[in-house]
Amino acid sequence: MVPVALSAVVAMSACAEQNNGASAAGKCDSKIAFFGARTGPNANLGINIYNGVKLAVDQYNAKHKDCKVTLESKDSQGDEKQAPGLAQQLVQDQKVVGVVGPAFSGESEAADGIFDQGGLPLISASATNPSLSQKGWKVFHRMLGNDNAQGPAAATYIKDTVKAKKVFVIDDTTAYGKGLADVVKKSLGSQVVSTDTVQPKQTDFQATVAKVKSSKADAIFYGGYYAEAGPLVKQLRGANVKAAFVSDDGVKDEGFIKGAGNAAAEGSVVTCPCIPGDEAKGTFFADYKKAFGKEPGTYGPEAFDSANVFLDGIAAGKTSRKDMLAFVNAYDKDGVTKHIKFDSTGEIAKSEIVIWSYKVSGGEIVKDQEIKATS
Repeated sequence: MVPVALSAVVAMSACAEQNNGASAAGKCDSKIAFFGARTGPNANLGINIYNGVKLAVDQYNAKHKDCKVTLESKDSQGDEKQAPGLAQQLVQDQKVVGVVGPAFSGESEAADGIFDQGGLPLISASATNPSLSQKGWKVFHRMLGNDNAQGPAAATYIKDTVKAKKVFVIDDTTAYGKGLADVVKKSLGSQVVSTDTVQPKQTDFQATVAKVKSSKADAIFYGGYYAEAGPLVKQLRGANVKAAFVSDDGVKDEGFIKGAGNAAAEGSVVTCPCIPGDEAKGTFFADYKKAFGKEPGTYGPEAFDSANVFLDGIAAGKTSRKDMLAFVNAYDKDGVTKHIKFDSTGEIAKSEIVIWSYKVSGGEIVKDQEIKATS
């Protein structure tokens, strides 16, 4: 027979464990981390992801006030040269049990092997180079479709919606931009009349503009990020090049419009394996607007889902990296963007992949249409 006082203590203890998640394992000091650009030329994309992660952590902590999770942030500036050192810092902190990121494909190539060696699970909400899931990294996961889905979808849009006959393809030589442009070129086949490359941080694109103009292409596909895409389009339109401009998720940011100017950017199209913020399930859209005073940006909903996978694991008492990795691998639950389930390589289930097109209209990037994903 258990004394009444002891019964009360046991009952309160059981209640605390149920309410506080990780406290069931005796640990209330777990951390998850954001890894990506919060400063630098393409910081807006990283900030969107950080905000999605922060919203998830804040909501979790509001429900688990006695057993909160700490959010670490590693600002890579989108620079793959900085990525290894930052990854090592996270690996050395044993309290970190999950990473949302890296944000970009180049820094992912530089950092993910280090995370794998440290057994630190990661879910990228944005890095889309297909090769990332083919390197044997057991900790790798991706919350959205890769460029083997986005590339053919972009080509389909160019053929069926733009109805272009001659396409000029440009890339920025990065792991992301070149990788995606290569897929688009393969999908377009003989419709590609010429190609060219530009460099990150380049500002003068007159040589490329001249090549596009002489090709007489009626559409341009650009694989890269918004920091270069904006000035490129400004110079194209300044030279009276009227070819339709189609690009990718790395350009899906207001920074593109700022760099190009409203008039030059008008009508440009970007594709993305990310959903529009107002298509997210539940209260995410309203919660994000309340928290940050603006609508969710590119990858914000996917980042929110990524963080919640780890937070669900912590709530279930998975506070070691080994246990968290097993939890993520077996995850099978609805998020705000999709039903979340990863295959053996860490890719999101093919049935959940969506590709959207977005168009610049009136100085804003607005949703256009969902494109059937092919891979």
